[in-house]
Amino acid sequence: MLGYDISWAAFNIIEVMSASKFTFKRIGYLAASQCFHEGTDVIMLTTNQIRKDLSSPSQYDTGVALTGLSCFVTPDLARDLANDIMTLMSHTKPYIRKKAVLIMYKVFLKYPESLRPAFPRLKEKLEDPDPGVQSAAVNVICELARRNPKNYLSLAPLFFKLMTSSTNNWVLIKIIKLFGALTPLEPRLGKKLIEPLTNLIHSTSAMSLLYECVNTVIAVLISLSSGMPNHSASIQLCVQKLRILIEDSDQNLKYLGLLAMSKILRTHPKSVQAHKDLVLQCLDDKDESIRLRALDLLYGMVSKKNLMEIVKKLMTHVDKAEGTTYRDELLTKIIDICSQSNYQHITNFEWYISILVELTRLEGTRHGHLIAAQMLDVAIRVKAIRRFAVSQMSALLDSAHLVASSTQRNGLCEVLYAAAWICGEFSEHLQEPQQTLEAMLRPKVTTLPGHIQAVYVQNVVKLYASMLQQAERDSDTEAAQELTRLLAERLPQFVQSADLEVQERASCILQLVKHILKLQAKDVPVAEEVSALFAGELNPVAPKAQKKVPVPEGLDLDTWINEPPPDSESEDEMPKAIFHDETRHAKQQPPEAEEEELARRREARKQEQANNPFYIKSSPSPQKRYQDTPGVEHIPVVQIDLSVPLKVPGLPTSEQYVKLEEERRHRQRLEKERRRKKRKEKKGRPRRHSSLHTESEEDIAPAQQVDIVTEEMPENALPSDEDDKDPNDPYRALDIDLDKPLADSEKLPIQKHRNAEPSKSPEKEDVSALEKKSKKPRKKEKKHREKDREKKKKKERKSEDLDFWLSTSPPPAAVPGLSMEEPGVNAVVTAPEEEHEEPRRLEQDDEEQQQDPEKKPSKHKKKHKKEKEERPKEKKRSKKKLPSCDGAAGPVENGALEEEPLPPMSSYCLLAENSYVKMTYDIQGSLQKHSQVTVSIVLENQGHSILKNMELNVLDSLNTKLARPEGSSVHDGVPVPFQLPPGISNEAQFVFTIQSIVMAQKLKGTLSFIAKQNEEGSTHEKLDFKLHFSCTSYLITTPCYSDAFAKLLESGDLNMSSIKVDGISMCFQNLLAKICFHHHFSVVERVDSCASLYSRSIQGHHVCLLVKKGEKSVSVDGKCSDSTLLSNLLEEVKATLAKC
Repeated sequence: MLGYDISWAAFNIIEVMSASKFTFKRIGYLAASQCFHEGTDVIMLTTNQIRKDLSSPSQYDTGVALTGLSCFVTPDLARDLANDIMTLMSHTKPYIRKKAVLIMYKVFLKYPESLRPAFPRLKEKLEDPDPGVQSAAVNVICELARRNPKNYLSLAPLFFKLMTSSTNNWVLIKIIKLFGALTPLEPRLGKKLIEPLTNLIHSTSAMSLLYECVNTVIAVLISLSSGMPNHSASIQLCVQKLRILIEDSDQNLKYLGLLAMSKILRTHPKSVQAHKDLVLQCLDDKDESIRLRALDLLYGMVSKKNLMEIVKKLMTHVDKAEGTTYRDELLTKIIDICSQSNYQHITNFEWYISILVELTRLEGTRHGHLIAAQMLDVAIRVKAIRRFAVSQMSALLDSAHLVASSTQRNGLCEVLYAAAWICGEFSEHLQEPQQTLEAMLRPKVTTLPGHIQAVYVQNVVKLYASMLQQAERDSDTEAAQELTRLLAERLPQFVQSADLEVQERASCILQLVKHILKLQAKDVPVAEEVSALFAGELNPVAPKAQKKVPVPEGLDLDTWINEPPPDSESEDEMPKAIFHDETRHAKQQPPEAEEEELARRREARKQEQANNPFYIKSSPSPQKRYQDTPGVEHIPVVQIDLSVPLKVPGLPTSEQYVKLEEERRHRQRLEKERRRKKRKEKKGRPRRHSSLHTESEEDIAPAQQVDIVTEEMPENALPSDEDDKDPNDPYRALDIDLDKPLADSEKLPIQKHRNAEPSKSPEKEDVSALEKKSKKPRKKEKKHREKDREKKKKKERKSEDLDFWLSTSPPPAAVPGLSMEEPGVNAVVTAPEEEHEEPRRLEQDDEEQQQDPEKKPSKHKKKHKKEKEERPKEKKRSKKKLPSCDGAAGPVENGALEEEPLPPMSSYCLLAENSYVKMTYDIQGSLQKHSQVTVSIVLENQGHSILKNMELNVLDSLNTKLARPEGSSVHDGVPVPFQLPPGISNEAQFVFTIQSIVMAQKLKGTLSFIAKQNEEGSTHEKLDFKLHFSCTSYLITTPCYSDAFAKLLESGDLNMSSIKVDGISMCFQNLLAKICFHHHFSVVERVDSCASLYSRSIQGHHVCLLVKKGEKSVSVDGKCSDSTLLSNLLEEVKATLAKC
């Protein structure tokens, strides 16, 4: 736990794990989970011990073994124990079932072959009666499906049923996430999901569930973008809900809202662009992560219309930004926004160049290379902008602040790299080349980083070649010789550079210049030869060009160029001790001096420094001096207005281009209007049209005709190069087709005792072998055919079921005598079909016998007949045994095994209803709050009006009072915190304070609301109701062990009472389930048709019941610490039993 290696104690840990006492065993498994890993040698010794603990009768031994195993499971352990864990998934205790389901996920990762045999049982757990086990199964399947969703598409009907019936928000979140992954694979699924998801978005108050619903709706609408045109309402709903999240004061919700909004932006940008003001407000948020997320949103909200406006606002934020990290992120985002999709939103590249130039004035940024890359990219790709770009770059070469910032790595000096290259490559566009050449040969340039100096040297020659050609064209020999002499004088400073690249380039060019100088002295023209060195134009290369170069025929890149070195060298060639001396010296270090000795030496050193006249003493820092002076906090701080950015003379600002762009667009609009009018006059059909003409994206033409240079690719480039998946990804092995029938070789290994086969004589073996050869082939062929048919039928059934569930057409009419079940249930529950497979095989065997009566029935067929006779008997026995096989298990655990299905039960009761609204309620208590209960009221809009301003009021009694907001009087109602659109239901919770709980009581109340209709206005309505607080509503389902239950009964502190109800035919299992569900009891122990139940009230009363069932009657004996509470409770139980 503290990080120390205890691998030496691994064997001792295994000994503690095998202890009989649970307290020791738990410590052993805890230690193993902390320090065991796949490389632990003794981990193979734990297999049998873990198997023993897994089959232990104590659920706690089994639980601790499962928990520990999940931390150190290896492929071998997973293979050996997979079958044992799989059997635990059907354990009677939900505690064990839940743990077994969860650990199967780790087993699947380590031993993927176990997924297919274990999957049917895992699928069964999705319908487990215990909500914890059901939640665990949902978690495991959703985690598996997150990486390989296509394999789990057949489970869509079952998950849809869970989504529409579950009330657990975390289960809903997992299921909705899974549907988000499945929808792109099956677009028809989206049409089924859109309605329940929209209802959840309307009704849920849980922000986490709302966020996941919005995410999945976005995924659904992406998949339905072509097949469902009327989805704008759903998108608007999502955007409105996300706006509520973004406007919330909680920073986490704001962040999630922005994150989900960015997903909508990809497919429906216009819906999000309407909320541009909200996103721009988020740029002023204190939280940097929210500002960064808002920047990501702005990236997708940009269009030709609003690009300049958004970048202008971002530039003001750049000036005000605190901290270099956020400022650098702003700079990156400005560049990303402008350069996205091959500069498709930029209509004026002069404006963009001026923005890049303005960004070079930022101090302290580390993204100079980004600005430089953009300058290079724009100048190379956009031919029409080169003249303007060259003029701006030459001005940058003259600016001193960029050269001064050369000390910072990746700083603004990187811009000079681009400026020098552009001025050299496109030197024909320079207005004053002489001035630019001198700026590039200044002595200060030698302080720049080496790679920038190298570019300077190279482009000086390009500029020199251009100027030399111009001088010879003008027959100005003196100017040409002067240029050459200037280079010969200034280049030696680069030859002395510490950078090898600069040295090499400068020395080569210097020798070339000296040679040119000699030729010029002889009046030999050299301009054409020098300019030929840089003839041609450089185009950008595609990013993946190198990968796409095809390998030439006959070239093997894996063969050795030279002979490989030998694998093993002789011992005498190996260096014996490279670090021998160092290790010896390291060991002979003197021991550390004591603290007093160190302090004495420190004082002596300080004294020596003080007496030394040549030692420079450190002066106190200015900050310390200011801190020592009194009254510093009273110095007034003057706010300096930095809204006006620094202006560098000679460089244009981006603001003037914004005004110019507006004027240019206005002229374009007027010109288009004039042309439109002329066309209409020629046609002679004057039509009325709106004077307000909305400008679309296509209407905005660029300021100059832009020729975008495409990226070059190599000859015979390969068409595509998809990146290979990660070979170490454990989820790759889990990409398994789960719909395929399970083969015999795929079944999990089960440990069995070896059966000794009786020895046969060789004669008999030969005879039997001959008989088998003659008989077997036919049988085998028939069996294989039958299996193939069954496999095909199963596959067809699954695909038909899913297609039927996904189809929007109405189901076919039911065949008389057969009940039509829910398609969602049919698509998933395949167990009945599997049970009928065996009878089908038997019928086929009988048919074969009838066809060929002369054939003797084989032993195999005789076995089938025996099995056929024995099965009905076994079924009868199992039916008799079923009621008593449950043992002490709770009614909820094994309720599904009964013959009679348990009818669906709900704890919500009808409160009141009218044509507008229906009210159902449930009362819940808590052991922590002994004088409070919470009433949950579900309000369902049954009309066509929107219900708003709902308010609930209850007439308080002396015993029970409604908790109202602070400052409210007794007659005021409590507002309901939501509105109800037509057909929508939502839940509101109200708290009541209780004094005595021994008697049931009723409170009168009223729900008042406004029913707003579309055109007819609104009406004030009210609905009266009576709220019934039964004694049962004050009980809490509390588990109790049998020994504690026995002590409670023996204490003598409890009062006793009993009831008897006749005429009951319901089976005991369902009877118990009803009592436990409706009256909040838990089963302590059950033997045959007798069970002990326990519950506890919110005020601490113990309630014990003994339920006995006779042939047609049920008797209930009760004990409780309060006789009045007990008698009232028994009356309520009697009323429940009378309905059975």
